[in-house]
Amino acid sequence: MGHQLVKNKILQLYDELVSHDGFADLHIEMRILRRGQKEIILHCGKQYRYVVDFKNSNDNSSDNSSLVGEGS
Repeated sequence: MGHQLVKNKILQLYDELVSHDGFADLHIEMRILRRGQKEIILHCGKQYRYVVDFKNSNDNSSDNSSLVGEGS
């Protein structure tokens, strides 16, 4: 669920930037956090911050994607 929310926001921002009459910038930053989570920051005039679970390539547990927090 968390990853899908981030993907939807990226698509929404892309649509806004394409329709904008001028220059635009979209930057995605990812940081590894503790306990199998990543912080994903979308920079587009303001910041959209998400913390999502991810499956480590060395970890054999199931993928438990969930949104932990969001901010702007």
